[in-house]
Amino acid sequence: QVQLVESGGGLVQAGGSLRLSCAASGRTFSYNAMGWFRQISGKEREFVAAIRWNVGSTYYSDSVKGRFTISRDTTTNTVYLQVNSLKPEDTAVYYCAATPAYRTLASLVRVSSFDDWGQGTQVTVSS
Repeated sequence: QVQLVESGGGLVQAGGSLRLSCAASGRTFSYNAMGWFRQISGKEREFVAAIRWNVGSTYYSDSVKGRFTISRDTTTNTVYLQVNSLKPEDTAVYYCAATPAYRTLASLVRVSSFDDWGQGTQVTVSS
């Protein structure tokens, strides 16, 4: 069984930075894409960023483009999200997700396109 374990969340002041990590384990690693989503209590989970595992192509939501960077380490099966210039509105639980199937760019932004999910890590940005 696949496990995705996030870490790196915390409390940070506006303008600060964090590095979120997501380690995948449990079976032969064969994901096509991995992504980060976030969810504010009472709201729908929203797309943040995604990366195609083999080629490293990256995609971002407009709200984080230029501030967040997604990357991966294929030797440790870990995906990262470097979050810079944080704003109070970035406060949310951040979830890592993965899928073994090829998804079009348009579909990578959808929660339903991902098969495996981590438990989430809380990011809180104070003003």
